[in-house]
Amino acid sequence: MSSITEPNQTGAPFTVGIALDGAGWHPAAWRDGSARPDELFSAAYWEQLVGIAEAAGADYVTFADELRVQPATGSPAHVDPTVVQGRLDALLTASWIAARTHRIGLIPTVTTTHTEPFHVATALQTLDHISAGRAGWQLRISADPESAAAFGRRPAPRVDTAAVLAGERDAGLAELVSGAADAAEVARRLWDSWEADAVIRDASTGRYLDRDRVHRINFVGEEFSVVGPSIVPRSPQGQIVVTLLAHATPVYELAARAADVVFVTPEHDARPAGASSGTDVAEIVAEVRAAEAAVDRATLGLPPLRVVADLVVALDTPAEPGAHRIARLDDLAGAPFKSDARIESGPPTHIAETIARWRAAGIDGVRLRPAALPLDLQLIAAELLPLLRARGLASPETQETVSLRERFGLAPAPNRYERERTAREVAA
Repeated sequence: MSSITEPNQTGAPFTVGIALDGAGWHPAAWRDGSARPDELFSAAYWEQLVGIAEAAGADYVTFADELRVQPATGSPAHVDPTVVQGRLDALLTASWIAARTHRIGLIPTVTTTHTEPFHVATALQTLDHISAGRAGWQLRISADPESAAAFGRRPAPRVDTAAVLAGERDAGLAELVSGAADAAEVARRLWDSWEADAVIRDASTGRYLDRDRVHRINFVGEEFSVVGPSIVPRSPQGQIVVTLLAHATPVYELAARAADVVFVTPEHDARPAGASSGTDVAEIVAEVRAAEAAVDRATLGLPPLRVVADLVVALDTPAEPGAHRIARLDDLAGAPFKSDARIESGPPTHIAETIARWRAAGIDGVRLRPAALPLDLQLIAAELLPLLRARGLASPETQETVSLRERFGLAPAPNRYERERTAREVAA
């Protein structure tokens, strides 16, 4: 077993997160003997899952979400009765979990395509307050007609997925990306709209607020205009960690403009026929860094982008190899398991080797997707995370509460209005 000592590309802490979704990422995981399908919508189930990840020292968990029931094989409009249908709202679940955890970062998925950015921004600020600075946001765009029909405000743009993955520009995706970039910009401006010392609470003078330190953002875009300010005072992190999942150049470019962390999917085999975009980890990192280099992130107030790789894992148990579990679940599902991310099965040492190789290629962290819950999460906690930590591929365990920004090695976020005022004072 090789020892990886090379630093990752940004020099940031190498993070390990857990992606949670229902009974696990295999569509038949709910039928596994270790699953608890009757508890998927219970508070206790989610509290236990996040508790396992936190006790093991994972840096964060993400909560999957969409604006429609889970996609099915065949017609997108068809509800497949053989897979888990329905989810709890990710942001509300994270907010409930926040008061019951102490150290782990909490990153709910919140779609921007059909939601109001003001509501999204203030709800995430609330999560940051409740969690004492452990909040993140997985920004998601929604191209499917079912989500558009659920809201009934506008039709979904047509997106040619195969063309996008083949490297071609697509007008529908460009529309979605532009709207998401505006939503992220509105959120960031709202998060800055209260300066840190805006609330003064001076009982002797009766002044609760210094109104000169609360600002309208006056954003005007193609889809919406937002005056602001936020209704929530500046939260502990100031700027909440923005993440997104990307598979193609236009979304890498969105990440470069709007995100702090981008989740990528190297070495997977689920691309549509004819797609020419590579899945090599070094190639993906190079493409992300090229998109980043084309944007002046420092002027935007953004630090270097963190690149985190997604990996579906099915770990061996004494009773059954992980590969056999995947094959058994495939038989139950009636089709081979395919994913947008690489699927890795085997002992912890084998999975650690893949992660080490990715780190050497410039990846800043890994987000593990347990194939079956809670089984694979328990195995990650008991066997894989300790091994990664021993190899320098996971953060040391700590009992201290640190912000999610700190976990990703992101510097404290300056407030744009405080910075502008300081510049004026220096100029004067």
